[in-house]
Amino acid sequence: MSQNISENRYNNMQYRRCGKSGLKLPAISLGLWHNFGHVNVFSNSKDLIYTAFNNGITHFDLANNYGPPPGSAEEVFGKIIASDFRKYRDEMIISSKAGYTMWDGPYGDWGSKKYLVSSLDQSLKRMKLDYVDIFYHHRPDPETPLEETMAALSLMVQQGKALYVGISNYEALEAEKAIRILKEMGTSCLIHQPRYSMFDRWVENGLLDVLENEGVGCIPFSPLAQGMLTDKYLNGIPADSRVATSGVFLKESNITAENIQIISRLNEVAKSRGQKLAHMALSWILKDKRITSVLIGASKSEQITDSIKALNNIEFSTEEITLIDQILKG
Repeated sequence: MSQNISENRYNNMQYRRCGKSGLKLPAISLGLWHNFGHVNVFSNSKDLIYTAFNNGITHFDLANNYGPPPGSAEEVFGKIIASDFRKYRDEMIISSKAGYTMWDGPYGDWGSKKYLVSSLDQSLKRMKLDYVDIFYHHRPDPETPLEETMAALSLMVQQGKALYVGISNYEALEAEKAIRILKEMGTSCLIHQPRYSMFDRWVENGLLDVLENEGVGCIPFSPLAQGMLTDKYLNGIPADSRVATSGVFLKESNITAENIQIISRLNEVAKSRGQKLAHMALSWILKDKRITSVLIGASKSEQITDSIKALNNIEFSTEEITLIDQILKG
């Protein structure tokens, strides 16, 4: 049964220009890495899309291998779009990626033109779409020439299968090369999607400068460090937490006494700002004008509405930034 689409959906979301492009993205975007596979409850997945869209989140981020099983997140999302959101397609930014193992044999992984073109065709069929708004190369391929990978991305734009293209998990020098190769081909690199959080700051070692200089947007994933930058683990490991139920991306070994102490001190800073720790962790990333949007994941609708509260306070004083840096150094 269809839910209602809110007429006030654009009232409270902030939108930021993506690099030097004409495209704006919501400050918070929804990633479908978890909670949209065939193993998940379909009605809940649909609720998550409705909640996001009704709160001005127009950008939905997928990849060919999201699930489980791989491909199922795109299928589930495609089913939701077809049944409930077809008339709103032009209000949505839908992205997908390829670069990790998707099918057997030598053509189902990495960065060859064969793989990338085939993968996008498969993604479009799964989502029942004519095009995606953004298509990313998901990770650098150490063996395929960068020119071939970028030529595949450029071809997708020329064919109308992707309006924009981006890269993900590229370090500063690789990103700079990729962006310039695309530019020489007449295709702009719209955006880069790196992992970035208070606990994982590698993008500050040159990558953000490259993106700023080249006029490319940035949309970090894992801004809460898989849940560590929340108050969830302050008093032990909850039974329903990602550590307890999965332990794949966030392991119990990450929840050390030292980390708990750091998280606890950060939580005190958040309280002094009138925020939850999770809100502060998102605001801390969004304080940087080079950041276009930040990707959140959600298993419950209220997590989406809660995350949006981070936008109420994204300004930090010099003292707060200094204190946070000191805490993170341990």
